[in-house]
Amino acid sequence: MNETLRLQRHEDLSMMELDALEKLFDGEYLSDYGRWSPDAPYGYSPADFHVLAFQGPALAAHVGFQRRVISVGTDDVVVAGTGGVLVDHRFRGTGLGGRAMRHAQKAMRDEAGVDFGFLGCRKDVVPFYESAGWLEVHATERCLSRLDRISVIVSRGGPTLICSATRDASEWPHGDIDLRGTPW
Repeated sequence: MNETLRLQRHEDLSMMELDALEKLFDGEYLSDYGRWSPDAPYGYSPADFHVLAFQGPALAAHVGFQRRVISVGTDDVVVAGTGGVLVDHRFRGTGLGGRAMRHAQKAMRDEAGVDFGFLGCRKDVVPFYESAGWLEVHATERCLSRLDRISVIVSRGGPTLICSATRDASEWPHGDIDLRGTPW
């Protein structure tokens, strides 16, 4: 089957691409979280950039990221806050998720010009991200609640992962993390 991976800026998504994204996300999350919205996906921060992975005409995978300045310790750091990582169940186990993630990491460097990729995830998916070059960092993280966008949430459990973009992951500063907004 013909595989195509492409980067789309959020504002350039076509109605067809938005419909395909809604179908992909609702196919996975509708019963637990309700309908997907491109501007507030399940209350998380929306993506500025979308990696869309097609198998033939079908949208088979997605990786989204938003460019944002966060603080780590006393440093301001430009990150690609990554979320909406999803592979259609029919294409899981094919390596498509890793290819989409690597495409996103290249876009983080070449298109978004961020220092690092950044994401939070469940413990059971850490090995997937590590296989794509992400590294776990241990720090206390503050963010605004995705439910009310006002309350401050403090998390010490992670997992939180970063990847190299325009800076090498070994240069990640030490200290507590403030996302200065909602998570991705």
